[in-house]
Amino acid sequence: MMRRKTGSMDTAANLLSKEQVVELFRRVQHSGEERVNHLRALRKVLRTPETQLIFIKLENSVQVLVGLLSGSNAHCQLEAAHCLFQLSHSPYPAAGPACLPATPYLLTYLSGQSDKFTELCLYTLGNLCAESEVVREKLLAQGIVPALATCLQRHNLAVVEAAGFTLSQLLQAKDAAANVVPLVLASGLTLHLLVALQPDPEYGMGAAIECAWCLHYLVCSNVDDETLSAQGAVSKCSSLLVTLGGAVATGNTEEGVELLVWPLLRSLGNLLSGCGPESLQAHLRDSRLLPALCVLAEAFLKPHPALARESLWVLNNLTAGSGVFCTAALFLNLVPALIQLLPFSKGINCMALQVLGNIAHQGTEYCAQLTQGGLLPALCATLKMADPEVVTVSLEVLIMMLASSSEVAEEFTNLMGLHLLEAIQYNSQGEMRLRASYILDHYLTSHCQVKVDTPAL
Repeated sequence: MMRRKTGSMDTAANLLSKEQVVELFRRVQHSGEERVNHLRALRKVLRTPETQLIFIKLENSVQVLVGLLSGSNAHCQLEAAHCLFQLSHSPYPAAGPACLPATPYLLTYLSGQSDKFTELCLYTLGNLCAESEVVREKLLAQGIVPALATCLQRHNLAVVEAAGFTLSQLLQAKDAAANVVPLVLASGLTLHLLVALQPDPEYGMGAAIECAWCLHYLVCSNVDDETLSAQGAVSKCSSLLVTLGGAVATGNTEEGVELLVWPLLRSLGNLLSGCGPESLQAHLRDSRLLPALCVLAEAFLKPHPALARESLWVLNNLTAGSGVFCTAALFLNLVPALIQLLPFSKGINCMALQVLGNIAHQGTEYCAQLTQGGLLPALCATLKMADPEVVTVSLEVLIMMLASSSEVAEEFTNLMGLHLLEAIQYNSQGEMRLRASYILDHYLTSHCQVKVDTPAL
């Protein structure tokens, strides 16, 4: 969903009749020392949607603001920019196209010396392009992408945050993959975006959050993930998540850290899903990412369960088909942490099971270590759960475990696992029944036979 940068809250005191708005606009049109004060009054009343609609319908209303914006009086210029900002987040579709005459000047002022004025122009442009295809097309033709690339290199992080906000509005457009993303990638902007992906101890996380969401939208476009990875997107997201995981583990985090973690996880997970094992190892060499993801999953279990699941999703993409990362997961003793997540619902246990399944898929030695880590009793617990998806994934993991050695089958039988599978054979879910029957027929036949042939005492 597209966001809008808004001004102050609307108040009943700012509601004016059409006649009052016309009179205020007439005063703004006339030169004199009071013009700045009239502009300030207009800025305040333009906070209400009703007044915004009245104003944009007045003849030459926006043209007058543009004239003041492009004029030589700095005070009038600033107040005119504030008025345009108020109009930019109007809920009325006509507001964006009505403000089009101002966009060349707003873009020009992005290279100005005043950081505050640049920030104001950026948020105005971001709001204008959020909902209007006409405005987006015009801004792209006028060179907004290279202008944003320059703003991302500014030392003032408030400007960087505003540039990230505006870029995110462009990247969320329905036609972004075709019309926006290629321009962004060709401009070299992504390199500056990755540099800005770093929370500042004094300023905070605002700029990093906006830039992280921009990266997420770029990755989701599926236009050129290879270029993003080659430019360092995978390693940058990884190193930042390792840092954030360490901060979360020690309780040393800022409020709202999840707003940064979320787009980083999304970006990294999607980039990993498109990487082959060789490419993955080339871009990602820090095994500390694995425990960091587990820490994030545990930390967000209660406040943000969807984010906990997202952390495990990235861990799943890391370990899928990768002997290196599966080995690292065992070496770093992550199995107990994953098993502890199995009682939690909302997709968390399913994702933890998939990670454990990735490890089991690596073969006999891996399954042996999973058995030593207590996976079989945990599977017996998940096989009893009411969620069909959890049971189905548990059966898939169990098949790999049983196929690894006869000792696993023996231990599973001792844990009364046969009764669980026999019960699942009567489940209404056909897929679950078939898997349970397959396991009994192919891996536990001898144990079933012993049970049947043993005479009653």
